[in-house]
Amino acid sequence: MADFIGAVDQGTTSTRFMVFDHAGQEVARHQLEHEQVLPRAGWVEHNPLEIWDRTQSVIGSALASAGLTSSDLAAIGITNQRETAIVWDRRTGRPFHNAIVWQDTRTAAIAKALDADGRGDVIREKSGLPPATYFSGGKIQWLLENVEGLREAAERGDAVFGTADTWVIWNLTGGPDGGRHVTDVTNASRTMLMDLTTLDWDDELLGFFGIPRAMLPSIHPSSHAEAFGVTSGERRTAKVPIAGVLGDQQAATVGQVCFAPGEAKNTYGTGNFLLLNTGEELVRSRNGLLTTVAYQLGDAKPVYALEGSIAVTGSAVQWLRDQLGIISGAGEVEALAAQVEDTGGVYFVPAFSGLFAPYWRSDARGAIVGLSRFNTNAHLARATLEAICYQSRDVAEAMEADSGVELTCLKVDGGVTANSLCMQLQADILGVPVSRPVVAETTALGAAYAAGLATGFWSSTDELRENWAEDRRWEPRWSEDQRRDGYRGWKKAVERTLDWED
Repeated sequence: MADFIGAVDQGTTSTRFMVFDHAGQEVARHQLEHEQVLPRAGWVEHNPLEIWDRTQSVIGSALASAGLTSSDLAAIGITNQRETAIVWDRRTGRPFHNAIVWQDTRTAAIAKALDADGRGDVIREKSGLPPATYFSGGKIQWLLENVEGLREAAERGDAVFGTADTWVIWNLTGGPDGGRHVTDVTNASRTMLMDLTTLDWDDELLGFFGIPRAMLPSIHPSSHAEAFGVTSGERRTAKVPIAGVLGDQQAATVGQVCFAPGEAKNTYGTGNFLLLNTGEELVRSRNGLLTTVAYQLGDAKPVYALEGSIAVTGSAVQWLRDQLGIISGAGEVEALAAQVEDTGGVYFVPAFSGLFAPYWRSDARGAIVGLSRFNTNAHLARATLEAICYQSRDVAEAMEADSGVELTCLKVDGGVTANSLCMQLQADILGVPVSRPVVAETTALGAAYAAGLATGFWSSTDELRENWAEDRRWEPRWSEDQRRDGYRGWKKAVERTLDWED
């Protein structure tokens, strides 16, 4: 058997390829960013062809850096930004439009209309999701209504839809020359189009959005040796099985080995995503969380989760870099924020795409409050880190209310966890320890695990648990008074962002 598993991690800001050994340790990686296309306020797009080009580049470069070839890989897993919508011509491989990214808010009117006439309640019951700009269904409807000739192409069967996993797999397995048009249950569960109980596209939900069923990929378990095909062509990775597919946050849940009901993780990336494993039970949220599929391994029953999705966390740091220019790289924010002992009364609510869980307010917009002449860019940098942590507390409190499970330790992963000050603030604001694993990039690791389980590279989830090890733990330092007063100020700041957009 080959000695390694590969994983494509197609994220919101970049694409990476990582190679792991049997112990779950990183052997190689390469990563490239792609352009964030911002046509107007609230609109966020990506170029699908650029993403595919980046995918090919990172696979080749990562393998070359370690002196590996396709024969060294037992399988490849795919993980991806989940709700981003891509529609392309199956005959040519050309996209009909840029990808509409999960952060995009152009479908606010579509979401509002769904809730106005009762269809929203059906969507909640069947898909576990509220009508919101976040999810894919409204994006497909917008494309069908606004791209000339697209609806006719869709009805002919020429135009097909996929989230980023589907787009990457279709291209890896041949593209116009026999590419597989497939997805997994976790990505399908983020569209507002799949019934959580049947794990299939629902005709009533498709009717709400006017989407032809023929546009949609076939849905498969997250870990399967044959469902997703093999890589094609003369590439360095030709003829490697694609055996695992998971949306990025579900992949991180697997990578953090949260296989038992009650286990939770929080991933810090472009946004933050806190998932709680609820087992085979489908738990309906009463506090603004999402019910979603956590994973499905082979022929086993699906495992569900409650999720709190936060739109803007790590991307708020990018905003300090790209729009304000107060740092030249994301790594500088920690040193800048550490120049001051607190925020000097400043709160920053980065509601650039409205507020996601637990508020679900598309009318909200970003606000910086509490400013005086005393404040500096260091106070704003620290307020940005605190915003990441306060938003996670909002979600953690909703999760405790829904599940009755009290958080005693938060497992964390993702790029922002390299920021020690931010993780200390998270422990302070939550009042519980924060634990980071040795392999912090658990999104790619989870995709590798799914592929490895399907092909026998790993024998069981118990074997994966043995790979997990803690790298660092942060204990709370704030007093209860500090924690209470800080959170009270945060809630006041959130109120200032609401009702901004009509």
